[in-house]
Amino acid sequence: MRALRQEFAASRAAADARGRSERPQSAAASRIIGISLQEAQQILNVSNLNPEEIQKNYDHLFKVNDKSVGGSFYLQSKVVRAKERLDEELRIQAKDEKEKGWKAET
Repeated sequence: MRALRQEFAASRAAADARGRSERPQSAAASRIIGISLQEAQQILNVSNLNPEEIQKNYDHLFKVNDKSVGGSFYLQSKVVRAKERLDEELRIQAKDEKEKGWKAET
């Protein structure tokens, strides 16, 4: 029982640390989509947010996990959610850059 409580406390601390490391908009996107940025990057096997690489890996993984070719609907769904999460992060970054541009002009 003690080990279970310790593991629960450690898991909560790790989750809190992950939440603090993300920007507020990014953390909100993780909660809404249900997948963290890091997990999305791991699923699509990308280390940086390069839209072309994300799309290429998404297309490949979506195709190989298609149920009609013996793939898994569950894995295909994870691939879709990962792509949605990375697309949202790209949108957040573009918005931040646009806002920085406006602030620099004033």
